[in-house]
Amino acid sequence: MQSGEKNAQPWLGKMQAKWGLETTRQVLLVLAVFSLSGSSVVWLRKGLFHLLGFDDATPMWLKTITYILFIFPTYQTLLLLYGFLLGQFSFFWEKEKKMFRWIAAKFKSKD
Repeated sequence: MQSGEKNAQPWLGKMQAKWGLETTRQVLLVLAVFSLSGSSVVWLRKGLFHLLGFDDATPMWLKTITYILFIFPTYQTLLLLYGFLLGQFSFFWEKEKKMFRWIAAKFKSKD
């Protein structure tokens, strides 16, 4: 990478180092996966809430529980799917395993 390129987008280099990626291209692909997953889940949430008949009068607690039970796992799955399609599956698979270990440890510490 030329010094001009490095100084033009220092945040890309920081993300590359933080995530342990080898190239700026990988960073951009990972960011694309996050973007696609987030956009898709917003679209799916709107459809799901419409199918369930949720509107402004629906209690927030019900929307929140529905979101946690259906949308959160869908987002995690979309990360893996888009990660696979964009060649970044191993990055996202490692992040998913780390997250599940963290969640499992939180439940174990409650015992």
